[in-house]
Amino acid sequence: MDSALFYIVVALGVSTVLNLFLKRLGVSQIIGYILTGTILVYAFDLRDMNNSATLEHVGEFGIVFLMFTIGLEISFRKMSSMKTEIFFNGTMQVGFTALIVYAITHYVFELESVSAIIVSLAFALSSTAVVLSYLKSSKEIYNPYGQRATGILIFQDIAVIPILIFLSFLTSEGHQSVAVILQDTVVSAVIVMILMFVVGKRVMTWLLHFSASSEVDELFMGSVLFIVIGASLLASYMGFTYSLGAFVAGMIIAETKYHHKVETDIAPFKDILLGTFFIIVGMKVDVFYFINNIGIIIGIFLLVLILKSIIMYLLLRITSSHMLSLKTALALSQVGEFSFVIFAVASVGGLLDKELESLLVLVVIFSMMVTPFFISKINKLVSHVTHHEYLGLDTSDFVSRKNHVIVCGYSIIGKFVAKNLDEMGAPYVIIDNSPKHVQEALAEGKEAYLGDMSKLSLLEALHAESSAAIIVTLDNIDKKRAVCETVLKHTKDINLIVKVATLEDKNNLQDLNITSLVDSKLEIGRVLVERMMTCKLKY
Repeated sequence: MDSALFYIVVALGVSTVLNLFLKRLGVSQIIGYILTGTILVYAFDLRDMNNSATLEHVGEFGIVFLMFTIGLEISFRKMSSMKTEIFFNGTMQVGFTALIVYAITHYVFELESVSAIIVSLAFALSSTAVVLSYLKSSKEIYNPYGQRATGILIFQDIAVIPILIFLSFLTSEGHQSVAVILQDTVVSAVIVMILMFVVGKRVMTWLLHFSASSEVDELFMGSVLFIVIGASLLASYMGFTYSLGAFVAGMIIAETKYHHKVETDIAPFKDILLGTFFIIVGMKVDVFYFINNIGIIIGIFLLVLILKSIIMYLLLRITSSHMLSLKTALALSQVGEFSFVIFAVASVGGLLDKELESLLVLVVIFSMMVTPFFISKINKLVSHVTHHEYLGLDTSDFVSRKNHVIVCGYSIIGKFVAKNLDEMGAPYVIIDNSPKHVQEALAEGKEAYLGDMSKLSLLEALHAESSAAIIVTLDNIDKKRAVCETVLKHTKDINLIVKVATLEDKNNLQDLNITSLVDSKLEIGRVLVERMMTCKLKY
């Protein structure tokens, strides 16, 4: 027990120092956690612990809490609107990537068929932990490419279940027929859905209601932890992944009024456990084996990155633009953490050679280490490759600017706002996340920039605290709320005017300290009555 506490203290100390140093260099904290795991293993000779089942379970709960927070972002209504991103794009991506990787590994590299199948299924998956962590922290999860990437990652997490079932059938211990396995899986899925959506939904709502009514934060936090871990264990007991159960629980809570509070309260647990997950990933690094095979590892990684990017780009072009397809393809070009599970299950079942497993695990780790550096540069890289006009802003322009109006969104309402500001002679700047809208504004001679107003760095660059007002004209309620939360986090002393179109929108924003919510339907009704009052009566 004393030694375990010692290792925990050392891990906390090393990861904190490393991440403070890496943060100054602009490097993702994921790298710091992976390096911490590697340092611990070699400093205290813990190589016998890097395959510990207990540590694996603790680390996996980092993914569990991440998937729970993603579930909070994606309600059933939103998931229904993302059918194309999740089911069409996801199915096409996993299916075609697995087929092409199989063909290359089997016919070009001459791997025997079972090993080739395992490699193809593992390499078809991307890193939920790395990609979603970045998309959430950068707020790009609300962008079109972020939505597509999120949808595909959700499908990949669902796809892990049939992949593991397939592997269990391939192992020597799998005596049951495919039909029996599929039947058991369907029955388990139905039971889980009934328990989660019929019983679980009522229990979750009741727990959150009474724990919130108590006004004791510890009770509310305890209720949330019970829900997350309980849903995960239920899914695992029925043969599914922990993370899928947590994801469904998040989706159920997303339909309640508590989802914003739950997301805020759960964040520290998610971050700590994600850090633990990456420390365990770092513990798997065999430094000497990596050095001896560095050329092969980098070569395989580059081949996978290029191949997945090309496949995904071509598939996404069916439904998306060139820029959007390229960004999404590059964001998901790495190999993900569920590959560890696939390789481990295959190796234990005698389906994969131990040396090949060691090599493939290092390829996955290398991929996850490189991705944080790479993914943050995607926007600039795509702009450079496609020679698309860079629409960034020069922050020096705003240093001395005061009492300017910031218009967030330049669709139909945004255009009318700009027109009225022009008539008043008020200085303003337009920020929009759509290159098309920004190009339109620039063509009309207006000052406009491409950017996401839910990013704190953009508000700092715009000197939002010195502005006269921020007018939010966006239609998407999730993006609208994200912008409002970031603005109010940046400065409380600001005039924030937000357009709402429905009662649901108004209720969703009611808990925020917004200066003025402008109900478009209410205003139209008021104007109609005003116009009626100015009309001459007909006799």
